[in-house]
Amino acid sequence: MRKLDTRTIVVASHNAGKIAEIADLIGPLGFSAQSAAELKFAEPDETGTTFEENAAIKALASAKASGLPSLSDDSGLVIDALDGAPGVYTANWAEREDGSRDFAMAMQKVETALSERGAIEPSQRSSRFVSVLCLAWPDGHTEFFRGEIEGIVAWPPRGTAGFGYDPVFQPEGHTRTFGEMSSDEKHGWKPGDPQALSHRARAFKLFVETCLEA
Repeated sequence: MRKLDTRTIVVASHNAGKIAEIADLIGPLGFSAQSAAELKFAEPDETGTTFEENAAIKALASAKASGLPSLSDDSGLVIDALDGAPGVYTANWAEREDGSRDFAMAMQKVETALSERGAIEPSQRSSRFVSVLCLAWPDGHTEFFRGEIEGIVAWPPRGTAGFGYDPVFQPEGHTRTFGEMSSDEKHGWKPGDPQALSHRARAFKLFVETCLEA
C-alpha cells in the first residue's frame, strides 16, 4: 500500500452532493482540495462494469489532468430483489432525456420494479449502499477502499437531507432513512472513531487507516 504524503488533492467528482459529503469527511484531516468540477476538468465516460473500474476511471483522469493525487468515489444502491440493480447504473436510473438527473423519478422506478416483483414486505426489500473510493497518483498507481451498509428500501421516501436515493434507504438497525439524518448522523464517523455508519464513511475509514496513518 502506498501512503499519501501530501494533503493537497483533487476530489475527482462533478456530483455536487457527493463533493459536499467528501468535503465533510476530509475536512477534519487537513486537506486542501478542489473538485474536478471546480477545476473544469472534462467529465470522463464511466464505461466500467464495476464500482472499482468506474472509480479508477474518474480518479486517474483527474490525477493526470492535475498532476496531483486524486480521490474519487463510485457508489450505488444494490437491491437483492432486483438482481443487484441499479448497482453501477444507479445514477443512470435518474437520467432524463435532456441529460439532467431526477432522483425522485429514479426512486419511483425502483419502487415500481420492486412492486412488479411482489417485493412488498421489508424482508423482501433487502439492499445495500456500496461506495468504492479510488486514490490515484499521476503515475497511474491506484489504491481502492470499499465500504458497504446493509438496509432495506423504504417507501414512500422520507426526509429531505442527503442526496440521491437517501430518502428510500433505511440502514439496518435504524428506524430512519438516510434522508432523515443529518450529515454527522449519516456518516457516524470522524477520524479516530472506531465505527462508521454510511457506506462512504466506512470507505473513508479504510482510506485513513491505510494511506494516512503511520
